[in-house]
Amino acid sequence: MRTPNGGPAQPARRRFVQGLAAGGAVAGLGLWPRASYALQGAGLPSVLSGTQFDLSIGETPMNFTGRTRTAITVNGSLPAPLLRWREGTTVDLRVSNALPMHSVHGHETSIHWHGILLPANMDGVPGISFDGIHRGETYAYRFDVKQSGTYWYHSHSAYQEQVGLYGPLIIDPIEPAPFAFDRDYVVMLTDWTDLDPAALFARLKKMPGYDNYYKRTLGDFMRDARRDGLAETIEDRKLWGAMRMTPTDLADVNANTYTYLLNGTTSLGNWTGLFRSGEKVRLRFINGASMTYFDVRIPGLKMTVVAADGQYVHPVTVDEFRIATAETFDVIVEPSGQDAFTIFAQDMGRTGYVSGTLAVREGLRAPVPAVEARQILSMADMGHGAAAHDMAGMDMAGMDHAAMGHAAMGHAMPAAQHHPASESHNPFVDMQAASPTPKLDDPGIGLRDNGRTVLTYSMLRSVFDDPDGRDPGRDIELHLTGHMERFTWGFNGQKFSQAEPLRFNYGERLRIVLVNDTMMTHPIHLHGMWSDLEDADGNFHVRKHTIDMPPGSRRSYRVRADALGGWAYHCHLLFHMEAGMMREVRVDE
Repeated sequence: MRTPNGGPAQPARRRFVQGLAAGGAVAGLGLWPRASYALQGAGLPSVLSGTQFDLSIGETPMNFTGRTRTAITVNGSLPAPLLRWREGTTVDLRVSNALPMHSVHGHETSIHWHGILLPANMDGVPGISFDGIHRGETYAYRFDVKQSGTYWYHSHSAYQEQVGLYGPLIIDPIEPAPFAFDRDYVVMLTDWTDLDPAALFARLKKMPGYDNYYKRTLGDFMRDARRDGLAETIEDRKLWGAMRMTPTDLADVNANTYTYLLNGTTSLGNWTGLFRSGEKVRLRFINGASMTYFDVRIPGLKMTVVAADGQYVHPVTVDEFRIATAETFDVIVEPSGQDAFTIFAQDMGRTGYVSGTLAVREGLRAPVPAVEARQILSMADMGHGAAAHDMAGMDMAGMDHAAMGHAAMGHAMPAAQHHPASESHNPFVDMQAASPTPKLDDPGIGLRDNGRTVLTYSMLRSVFDDPDGRDPGRDIELHLTGHMERFTWGFNGQKFSQAEPLRFNYGERLRIVLVNDTMMTHPIHLHGMWSDLEDADGNFHVRKHTIDMPPGSRRSYRVRADALGGWAYHCHLLFHMEAGMMREVRVDE
């Protein structure tokens, strides 16, 4: 059931009861900066600290919706235990595969330490880094901890990440943080489905628009005609029809399939982080979802962002931020004046949310905002800009995209975007961005001009200068490509199975330029090396491990190829990666 503005109606009693049942799966993930409170606490899941770790991957029944399903867990916990390391130490992690003989989620497993610098054979990607961990086997991960901050870990085997194999990872720094805080909590956002993920992937291949309940109606047409004029509205519909796409398709899977979790708990389970009035509370947000972007705010509180992807940034105060899949943001809040505040995370497609609470004691709640109205993609969102109406009537699916310059669209526009030949006449490429831009100062669809201060990449600046200092010696340009109706994804129109590895030379400084030729947003993750995002002028801007790529964007970042071996490079939307948006990077001497 939906409200008139497109948001979900209030949950029915059945859902309410299910949520209460689900809330007990994991009570919370809280840690304190004082050592005496770091490891123990009422209602906390396991927090493992030190340098020696034993992690057992198995199956555990979970109930988030009223139906019991099998999750893949670490030491029986979802999320997996919070691991706490210290910069400058060497960690030993013995990971055992205790999956049952007839597990539907496979016989092999793995753990990838997301954003962690380590030897290639410790990275945990079957087929690239190592052979995987087979049933009954134990794999010994051992490496030096060379960084600090907020990270996470997850499976890189089949769809295991979707069914629970993910957990938070905190690395305490050698030097104190450049900001003060009194309490410290992890807020891990994830998505859960009762479907077998293999069945969900099969559904995406056959019916990629299954979850898109919001396709435009005759009423929308009449409203747009009154607002924009009949001729312009007809042209807009013709263009979208020619592209065989829908402007309401912001996410492949949404709350019509997913139940969103905060620290392994539904909204009605009400994860709660305690505070005393006037304290500074550090919240470490981790997006461990498989397919979901979240827009996060805490009504009544400003959030000061102090770290992104584990790396300190110059503090910037906002009301709201969008967190892409696999990103992490650390924020400082100072709750006072009321006893409870709602942590509110709605999905980018505005189909659902998850919430938790900051409170002075357990059992309190604050009002939960309504999910906001759905948003409509524009041609400008997809990098077509002013050329959009001149494209109406063109067969977007069958035209020679690579040969399509701006002059062909009736516009002598500067900086025509060239496209690789492998995209031309390609049945797995359904669109291309004609005039992509960095969009670093764009908060994204659904967040523009909403009356709140919203974080953008342009506001994130590392507290350090370019750690390498060299100008890149060469550029590698890659285009993110896909076909919505076929649910195929890749780089330069090629799936992982079709492409040769990218070759980096050990020690070189290079620039990667990404162009998003799709109407979807993609978080791109390079294993083993930092991604040093550049600003619009090509200067070092902010260090990250995951670079978000909105539709119609062209972004560049520098990489120091300082890690020998084979590395995964992929979209962190799980089903996009599985459908082909992945490459291997080889760093050779």
